[in-house]
Amino acid sequence: MLIDAAGTLCVPSESTAAVYKRFGVPFGVTMSEHDILQRFRQAYNTPWTETNIRYVGDGRPFWQHIVAQSTDCTSRDLFEEIYTYYSRPEAWHVMPGAKEALTKLRNHGVKLAVVSNFDTRLRPLLDGLELSSLFDEMVVSAEVGAEKPSPLIFESALLRLGLQPNEVIHVGDDRRNDVWGARDAGISAWLWGTDVTSFDQVASKILTGDLTI
Repeated sequence: MLIDAAGTLCVPSESTAAVYKRFGVPFGVTMSEHDILQRFRQAYNTPWTETNIRYVGDGRPFWQHIVAQSTDCTSRDLFEEIYTYYSRPEAWHVMPGAKEALTKLRNHGVKLAVVSNFDTRLRPLLDGLELSSLFDEMVVSAEVGAEKPSPLIFESALLRLGLQPNEVIHVGDDRRNDVWGARDAGISAWLWGTDVTSFDQVASKILTGDLTI
């Protein structure tokens, strides 16, 4: 099984707008959380480079751009505080039942891999959340130079696991990146929150061989 990280395996403990507002106030940020959120979405969804690969290495240039666009504040110190915050386990919640379900799958011999559009903070973050030991592989976009929905990142996961596309299911919360991307690589996919709504359901479907949508 392949699984997305942010938004599926774990979610932010606090809304992005609330975090940016809280850290931004001491730096003179006065806009509302609503306005911060709207600006964040616009900046995040605007192509970053010609290749649209956002996360290169530690992802700092991309995230510094996002923070500045979202808050209208270009302070390097504000960016560093927000960037550091999101590298800490307390900034994230592991989805209910995730550890138990993944442990169950692993104990039944199911190979598990994270496939995530993320920067190099992901590995230490999953270590801090006590999730790393549950996975055979972690395929991070910043390390492989390809981001979902590109089939290249999924193909990298297949290669590392030694599996064929028809032997794998991918679970993620983004229809374009996770579902369409996986299917372009020949991999079946479940949209988190729609096709599957709990990790217990994920484990049950996999262990009973029910890979239907």
